[in-house]
Amino acid sequence: MGDTLRLAVGVMGNAASLLLFSSPILTFYQVIRKKSTEEFSCVPYTIALLNCLLYTWYGLPIVSYRWENFPVVTINGLGILFEFSFILIYFWFTSANGKMKVAITVIPVILVFCITTAISAFAFHDHRHRKIFVGSVALVASAAMYGSPLVVVKQVIKTKSVEYMPFYLSFFSFLASSLWMAYGLLSHDLFLACPNLVGSPLGILQLVLYCKYRKRGIMEEPDKWDLENNEEKSKQLQLMVNDVTNDKSQNYVKE
Repeated sequence: MGDTLRLAVGVMGNAASLLLFSSPILTFYQVIRKKSTEEFSCVPYTIALLNCLLYTWYGLPIVSYRWENFPVVTINGLGILFEFSFILIYFWFTSANGKMKVAITVIPVILVFCITTAISAFAFHDHRHRKIFVGSVALVASAAMYGSPLVVVKQVIKTKSVEYMPFYLSFFSFLASSLWMAYGLLSHDLFLACPNLVGSPLGILQLVLYCKYRKRGIMEEPDKWDLENNEEKSKQLQLMVNDVTNDKSQNYVKE
């Protein structure tokens, strides 16, 4: 019963994480359409890439015992593809200064992952010590991933706008962290449960801020979606055009 429940929570965690990893697609669609990254930061996606790399390695039989953490491998392996794609898009459309910042953050991520895999594979010779080492590094990376939106949270509080904090990203972050926390507790694996003890409260904080400042964003641009006002303005403009046309016609007849 315990293993079945753990597997069920792992499957739900995979589904929630898939939605979390795919939620920035709309954001990057706007980046591609506008051909600009505007004020979006690449740091959360870079840290998420490190987190996915480390936890994919953590779940493989080299570190974990056989395939006990198979759900961790599948979703984080998919997460690597998502995050790497987002970083490439960001790198393509950002400024020269932005490209430099991306390189400065991505290169250390790759180095940290390579060093971690090398040490765990060759310096340790049993699963227990490998899990402790890789799990400790992944714990730090995961806490940083869940903490990285604090930069956006600060901007939201400062500008009183949720433009750069998408709702679905915050919601799925909370949902995924809550499910993986449950999975880690059911597995008696603190390296899976502990990071999500940080992620769940931060997800709640983002949702609270979104609810608080969401209406401000709507009030700032009332004319954009006010069809009645737009229709009235369109009628007034049409009347002005007709008046000008009539005046010109009368002048032409007089001549």
